[in-house]
Amino acid sequence: MKGTLVRHRAMLIGNSDGIGLAATKRLLAGGWNVVGISRSESPITDTAYRHRVADVGNPEYADLMAEPALTESLDLCIYFVGIGEILNLLYMSNEARIIDVNLTGMVRTAAAVIPPMVKRGQGHFIGVSSLADELLSAEAPSYHASKAGFSNYLGGLALALKPRGVHVTNVRFGFVDTKMAKAHIKPFMMSVEKAVDHLETCIRKKPRCYTAPNIVVPLIKFRKFMMRLSG
Repeated sequence: MKGTLVRHRAMLIGNSDGIGLAATKRLLAGGWNVVGISRSESPITDTAYRHRVADVGNPEYADLMAEPALTESLDLCIYFVGIGEILNLLYMSNEARIIDVNLTGMVRTAAAVIPPMVKRGQGHFIGVSSLADELLSAEAPSYHASKAGFSNYLGGLALALKPRGVHVTNVRFGFVDTKMAKAHIKPFMMSVEKAVDHLETCIRKKPRCYTAPNIVVPLIKFRKFMMRLSG
């Protein structure tokens, strides 16, 4: 029908709080239809929003992502999920789960939503990574390793999809004011709303990689240099 509003469709993974929740509200305000998936129920009540409860590290998530009604005709998918904790050398059973949720969960999500995008010749997959992807860490090696693999995988996937009309963006944030910001020192920490501003830029411009805040980059490079010197 002439004049009918065409609403874009997005899927957000890990959106019941933090950046994911704020991004969901921003997309809904912009006229998107949104499907959210997270471990917890969502506080959002909107006719344009549907929510499913699932843990990306559990088998039911793979079953959920196999539903064509969820993964087909998506214009956008954003993977927000991230967990981490300080390494305990006497109790390391959670190390594998951190990598499974942060990295394997993202790859599993991409494997479900990208093939339908390729068939349509359009779509955008965004993964929210971290500037931790460049650093070694004795305090949280599983988190840093998962983000290194996360960023590397999305970089390669972006190259593979470039000629197919599907965009991939790896978003590398510094400290954001969420429950994940556990460090004692949090330089240049940004608000959740500012992080969503950056995501909106990514949705609009579709860069392969996006880092924010840029002012942190020299600090990361300096820390890497000092780590090399210390052996």
